[in-house]
Amino acid sequence: MSVKTIGVLTSGGDAPGMNAALRAVVRSAIANGIKVYGIHRGYNGLINDDVEELNLRSVSDIIHKGGTALFTARSPEFKTEEGMQKAIETCKKYGIEGCVVIGGDGSYRGARDLSLRGIPCVGIPGTIDNDISCTDITVGFDTAMNTAVEMIDKIRDTAQSHERCTVCEVMGRHCGDIALHVGVAVGATYILVPEIEFTFEEIIKKINKGQASGKKHFIIVVAEGVGGSFELAQKIEETTGIETRATILGHVQRGGNASVRDRVLASQMGVAAVELLKKGIGNRVIASRDNKIVDFDIYEALQMKQEFDKHLYDVALEIGI
Repeated sequence: MSVKTIGVLTSGGDAPGMNAALRAVVRSAIANGIKVYGIHRGYNGLINDDVEELNLRSVSDIIHKGGTALFTARSPEFKTEEGMQKAIETCKKYGIEGCVVIGGDGSYRGARDLSLRGIPCVGIPGTIDNDISCTDITVGFDTAMNTAVEMIDKIRDTAQSHERCTVCEVMGRHCGDIALHVGVAVGATYILVPEIEFTFEEIIKKINKGQASGKKHFIIVVAEGVGGSFELAQKIEETTGIETRATILGHVQRGGNASVRDRVLASQMGVAAVELLKKGIGNRVIASRDNKIVDFDIYEALQMKQEFDKHLYDVALEIGI
């Protein structure tokens, strides 16, 4: 099967590197004689016929930019059979024979549903949370970590000057990878993630141990999925007498220019997705395993269990004094 026309969309939460992946898809497809349509606002674009043909210049000067040039949105309607059929009709209208879907696991479910209905789809893992089990790293994760580290480094200056404890909440609703890696990088006294149970007493014990060694300021990193950062800060201050503030970094972690690692990873994955689609192969997810670009069946990828790096967590607690 020789595919002549494909579509590309970004779905779910935006992630730095999505534009690099989009650029790679468009330029790789055109290099292989394949026409490319950009679908705006995720699956909503297929439902509402929000589609435009892309060329080489359409993706100029976007490789470094955060966000997504195609925009993104969540689409409850696409989960219905009626919405799905509207999307298929749009594909037929433009002769779209396959789609590249850049997004998280929710986006993959839509890609799987389209694949099962005759529109082969290939997913590229674009999410800052690093919560796609089939890949070692997702597009956007590295940039988000670097952004969070930069922000916390700035907060540390104030914490040190005022001899404070600062509770910093980073993104990661179900996956604590951002909190874990950022916590190690900023020398956090304690790291709270959804995957590991903790007690308040353990946190206080670490702070007391630091004080006994002469430490005057403390950083506690909390994953979004744990939450309660303001309450935790208040409780730490009441218990220890150390002035404690909470800061939620929020959506600043989604923005900004993509890191080198994210740009390279996204470019590799974009080309790999086109390689599959030009052969008419769909229902696949591109992944990075042991620094190699591979692909998995979407259903298989969705069934994989996320493994938390408990060893790195233990290392963080040992050296975060």
